[in-house]
Amino acid sequence: MRAIPFSARSLLYRLLGVFLLLWLPQQALAQEFDTSAPFAILMDFDSGTVLLQKNADEPMAPASMAKLMTVEYVFHLLKEGELSFDDEFVISEHAWREGGAASGGSTMFAELGSRVRLEDLLRGIIIQSGNDAAMAVAEGIAGSEIAFSDLLNRRAEELGMTNSTFRDATGLPDPEMRVTARDLAILARHMIAEYPELYKMFAEPDFTWNNITQRNRNPLLDAGIGADGLKTGYTRESGYGLVGSAVANTQRLIVVVNGCKSPGERASEARKLLEWGFRAFRQITAFEADEVVAEASVYGGEKGGVALKAQGPIRVLIARSSTEPLRARAVYQGPIEAPVEAGIKVGSLKVWEGERLIQETPLYTAEAIAVGPLHRRAFDALGELLFGWL
Repeated sequence: MRAIPFSARSLLYRLLGVFLLLWLPQQALAQEFDTSAPFAILMDFDSGTVLLQKNADEPMAPASMAKLMTVEYVFHLLKEGELSFDDEFVISEHAWREGGAASGGSTMFAELGSRVRLEDLLRGIIIQSGNDAAMAVAEGIAGSEIAFSDLLNRRAEELGMTNSTFRDATGLPDPEMRVTARDLAILARHMIAEYPELYKMFAEPDFTWNNITQRNRNPLLDAGIGADGLKTGYTRESGYGLVGSAVANTQRLIVVVNGCKSPGERASEARKLLEWGFRAFRQITAFEADEVVAEASVYGGEKGGVALKAQGPIRVLIARSSTEPLRARAVYQGPIEAPVEAGIKVGSLKVWEGERLIQETPLYTAEAIAVGPLHRRAFDALGELLFGWL
């Protein structure tokens, strides 16, 4: 692993020489702030840094927050072109009886045997938290909720949600259905980044179906804090829960709370966490999108080095007080052998607070490097033999 030296515009210079700000240790933050929610996590969207966690890896009943996994799977199929908004799904007797008005749970009020466009079903799930809509989608895609849950579990594993198990499309009580607050935050972060246009559905204030208008159940949307998603949940077992996200200036935070005793506590604790996160941290842009971060050595290429960039801007959260210094390095396995393709992940930008690694951002080749002429390859081989051995 090689460390790439920085120029005068290095990240270290920017953080310490320009801003004169320091990173507040994560553990200290967690001790200075708390929440009454039994399960909670607060995550920075850009970096993935966890600002606060409480029982974040403990299994919990997700209630309707599990519908986020159903929605993600549908979003994924839409992006891949395997589904379209105009596809129609039948409201089966199971979906109507177990998820409709007769069930006593949250419902879209879809009629038995009716055919509903996928776009409407998605709004029924996201805005109205309709169990009937989620069941219809699951049955239409996989034939049954059980088969659909297998698809969800495989998809969750692909997304890095390693501690969650899904058993249905709705989050209705099941002794084997468990998620963690961290996995829900990972899911929310992925959905916001991967489906920016589809994600806008989560901020819609209401939806009307079958002449019945229902308001969006997310209490943060009307809180005046820049919230634009995501989903609430409640069962007797889970208590009141919420996965939320809000933006202040250019900073986006993701919050998850669960196990709250009332809708009021759920709303107030989620809001309190988001407002604290915005107050306690300041976000700076270390590198703009498409800006070269560093250069990696190339072996046998027409050029001796290849520029490295991140996939978008690199933003770092800076706390308003600390005593630990920052240091940063770009590291990679190298030299990289030519030919080199553009867009290949070859290293990462690592930032430490004291001895603690606090942020790591993947770096990708910003250009293609062809194989160099014979004399260039011979020169590189000699250099690797001498200096690589040393």
